[in-house]
Amino acid sequence: MRKSEFDREMNSRAKRKSGVIFLALILLILVCVAVGLALSLRTDPLSENLKSDRVVKTLFVMEDKGEVLFTDVFIYYPPTKRGALINILGNTGAIYRSLDRVDRIDAIYAEKGIDVYKSEIENLIGQTIPFYVVFKLEDFGELTDMLGGMKVFIPDSVDAKSDDGEHWLLPSGVVNLDGDKIHTYLTFSKADDSEDDVIERRQNVMLSIFNAFGKNQRILGDRVTFDSVSKKFSANLAPDDLFRLFSELIQVDSERLIPQAITGTRRVVDGKVLLFPFYDGDLIKDVVKQASNALVNSDDENVNRVYVLEIQNGTTKTGFARNTSVLLQSAGYDVLSTTNASTQDYEKTVIINHIGNSEAVKQLGDFIHCTNIIDEEIDYETDANVDFTLILGNDFDGRYVR
Repeated sequence: MRKSEFDREMNSRAKRKSGVIFLALILLILVCVAVGLALSLRTDPLSENLKSDRVVKTLFVMEDKGEVLFTDVFIYYPPTKRGALINILGNTGAIYRSLDRVDRIDAIYAEKGIDVYKSEIENLIGQTIPFYVVFKLEDFGELTDMLGGMKVFIPDSVDAKSDDGEHWLLPSGVVNLDGDKIHTYLTFSKADDSEDDVIERRQNVMLSIFNAFGKNQRILGDRVTFDSVSKKFSANLAPDDLFRLFSELIQVDSERLIPQAITGTRRVVDGKVLLFPFYDGDLIKDVVKQASNALVNSDDENVNRVYVLEIQNGTTKTGFARNTSVLLQSAGYDVLSTTNASTQDYEKTVIINHIGNSEAVKQLGDFIHCTNIIDEEIDYETDANVDFTLILGNDFDGRYVR
């Protein structure tokens, strides 16, 4: 009898054990199904971006101890591997909601951080920027060495000392700088340096970064080595998504990247020299929009080409051509000359197309709302000094043809 009871107890325990194992297996299967479903439903940020926007916009920031050295909005069109750079100058001034005062835009980064900074730049350019990448100068030297150096052009050799006694030593010419030298290149300053000199050097580094990306596609295109490199910067993307983004960006034709900068009027506010964008910020919005549209709509010949303009004043307004040259240079055009037209009684603005490029001249016309375009007969035996001549009429208000 005791044996029978013992057997029944053992059988009961075995059944309970089997039931527990069965339930555990069911639970494991449910967990696996849930994880698989979650992964299948997970959205890829880059793919989601391209559903609503044909170009990919990424904010690149270089900072040193919490202070911005330079900021660029990079616009990339994957089908053609072409891109555009918009340099956001640190002293760009406005009334910023996040600060509740008039100040430099880079003060937002120092006080509020990258997310608020990105948001204010989105307001400035009138477009969303889904992604950001932040380089810290303290880590940038190591990143530079990982990528085999940064190639820049230095017009004059540098041999000077800082106020703290730091020795600045840089060679002249086209040089490949290692991590230590790139740190010097980004931070040194000479007594005769202008603000534009400093901006140009830092933009040279931004271009060098993309050049280094392109030359290291094998390294950056491999997930294992990319994970090591990506530790030297931060971004608002998970590792898998960051790798996917960089897999696209490293393919850009860096040789054809030409940075465009914000233009405006400098005014002193509370002891700070601030740059207030022209036309209450509408111009920079138009420049970014035009850059994006050009990447998508232009053929290979037109993308990133700098067109040369001659601007003639066909009115009695003093300085009209010169002021208009500033407007068009901010949009990426090269102005060869500004002169008076043969007469000053032009009622309508006209664009003369010397090169037969209907798409490029239309882009120029769209930028200033001018539809009065004349196609000049092309002389193939001589090279035109300018691509387009713009003759300003009384219907041009300094920004648009009305």
